[in-house]
This record gives sequence, C-alpha cells and structure tokens, in this order.
Amino acid sequence: MGEIIRVAFDAVLANKLRSLLTMLGIVIGIAAVITMVALGEGAQRSVAQRLQTLGTNVLTVRPGQAFQGGLGRGQASMAVDDAEALRENPRYVQAVAPEIESRFQVEYGASNANLSVVGTWPSYFDINQGTVVQGRLFTDAEDRGRRRVVVLGALAGTQLGLKDSSSLVGETLRIRGIPFEVIGVLAEKGAQGFSNPDESLYIPLATAQFRVMGTDRIRSIAVQAVDEKSMDNAMAEIDLVLRREHRLRPEEQADFNIRDQASLLTTMQETTQTFSLLLAGIAAISLLVGGIGIMNIMLVSVTERTREIGLRKALGATGMDILLQFLVESLVLCLAGGTLGLLLGVGGAAVLQRVAGWSVVVAPEAIVVAIAFSASVGVFFGIWPARRAASLAPIESLRYE
Repeated sequence: MGEIIRVAFDAVLANKLRSLLTMLGIVIGIAAVITMVALGEGAQRSVAQRLQTLGTNVLTVRPGQAFQGGLGRGQASMAVDDAEALRENPRYVQAVAPEIESRFQVEYGASNANLSVVGTWPSYFDINQGTVVQGRLFTDAEDRGRRRVVVLGALAGTQLGLKDSSSLVGETLRIRGIPFEVIGVLAEKGAQGFSNPDESLYIPLATAQFRVMGTDRIRSIAVQAVDEKSMDNAMAEIDLVLRREHRLRPEEQADFNIRDQASLLTTMQETTQTFSLLLAGIAAISLLVGGIGIMNIMLVSVTERTREIGLRKALGATGMDILLQFLVESLVLCLAGGTLGLLLGVGGAAVLQRVAGWSVVVAPEAIVVAIAFSASVGVFFGIWPARRAASLAPIESLRYE
C-alpha cells in the first residue's frame, strides 16, 4: 500500500499544471459551497438572535383595510384610544405600547443627519427588551406632559459624527428644529431587516404626536402576552377589544391585522434556509463539473500509461494494485482541491463579513461535509478509469504504442 500511494503521488506531481487545472473545478465548487452555506448559516443565526431579542410572546397590531358594505374604502387608522382600551382590565395581555415613526432632520451643533424618530410609551422598552446603558428612560408623566426628552439608539451619535452616543447624555439636540434634551442611550441590538433600531431616536408618544408629527394616529401597537402559552388567547382578546372600539359587528371583516412576530421570524428563517440550500445546490454543480473533469483526465492518464500498467502487471502487480493506484490518484486530486477550496471559501466568507458587513458562520459540519463530499467525488469519478486500468491485459498493454 505504501508503494501504491507513493507511485500515485509521483504520477500527480509529474504533471503539476495538468493536476492543478484538473483540481480547479473542485476548488471552485467547494469554495462556493462553503461560502454560500456560511452566508445561509449566518442569516439563520441572525434571525434567531432577532427572535430572542423581540421575544416569542410579542404581537404587533397594525391598521388594515377598512370595509363598508363589503367594499374596501381605503386604509383604516388606529388611535391611542385603541391602545388604552387594550390595557384596561387585561386577562392575557401584559403590556401595550403604541408606536408612531417618521424620519426627520436631527441637528447637533454643526452636524446633522436624517434619522428615524419613534414616538412611543415607556412600556415599549420592556416589550422590545431595550436596556439603557447611560442615563435613563422617559416616564409616563413625561409622556402625559409632552416633555421634549429623547432616548438615543446606541449608534445614533455616530450618525451625528460622534464616536460615542453616551457623550450626548445631558446635551440638547434638535429634531425638526425643536430642541430636545438627551436623557439616555440604549444598548446596541443590531440591525433588523431594513431598519436599525440602534440608529433611531425615541421620544414620548404625546410629544411626537402633538409637538413633532402633528397627528393623533399611530402606526402600530406592540402587545406583549402574559406568556407564550397565552398567545392565542391574547390574539382573541385583542380582536374582541378592537372590534368593540371600532364598532364592528361579528360578521364584518376586521380593519386591523394582528401578527405574531415569532411566527413571522420563523417564516423568515425557513425562507432563508431554503434560499441557502438553493445557493449551495447551484454551487454544488461546480463539484459535478469538477468530478467529470477528473474522470476525463484519469481516462487520459490510463491511456497514456498503458505500457506502464502492462509492465507493472508483468512484474506481479495484481488488478487490485492497479485499481488502488488510480483510485488514490483521483482521491489525491479531489482532497487537495477540496482543501484549497475550503481555505478559499473560509477566506471568502471572512472578506464578505468584513467588507459587506454580512453575518457569516462557517460551521464545523460544513467543513466535514465538504471534505467528505470531495473524497466521494474522487471515488465516484475515479472508479471507472481505475477499473479500466485494472482490466487491461499485460501482453496487449506492453504492445500498446
């Protein structure tokens, strides 16, 4: 076996350029698979982290389509009274937080930036697990008094040209030209889809409605159920209360939507996983092409070395010895290509993470599967040329020109 392996390695190294070009398909295939799987795994873990951040017992209520006489009559609206009704004598609802959001020009000194401003109740931070790292949160009294106070997301200060948002606590900045006192800074949570709460500013809801945005309508209501087991009961309670508030009869279609964030994020995770498998499948085609290339080169090698095979058989080599020699050559090409592809894939994933800021995770399972798959390709596509070489008759091989 030692001699067989040595002869196989000598044959591969004898034609370095051809061996390298033969491995290229495997290198590209493994690198593409590793990179795509790393991106998919990173996306799934990012969704899982968002699920943990948002909580699995949080519901979101948004305005829906308003109907009259069975016909749609435009977008419905919701008011603070709807949120007030939800927190009156609740059974399965633990906390409620209405929300209104818009983008405004925010100024601090000579710096300015167009940032998202969210008006809400103090309960918003408990529902969305927002913790303050500097200063404090605003209170219900400040909301009722329409006080001009603001809590910053962790990265809001960097949008205004500062190194750290914490340095703004106690300072005054202007939202739409209106001065606001910075009273706190939230801990960093990370981007969530197309929005990034770390770059947002949070002000009392009444202040947002009557001092900044000029509307008494709200965009959505975040509702936290007592626990995960009470989600269905909480949804039924929300439906009952809002139907009463909107004076809808039982047979009428609701003019609001209730969404379970956990279900939404789970659907996103499943979609991401399917997309990742699709990308990995497309990348795996390169492995198939690379395997066919290896089989082609091995068949050429068998033809070129027909006299060598006849000479070895004449000196006592068995058909199994010849079979193993060519199988080892095929395995060496695939495993070497798989190793180079693995290094290239890991490097590519790291570059994407640093340059594009994407979340990537190279799982150990992906590495094991990639190496095992490249070895399988070597065996599968090398066995036919190896069997062909092993079946050659010694006399006919020695006569081959």
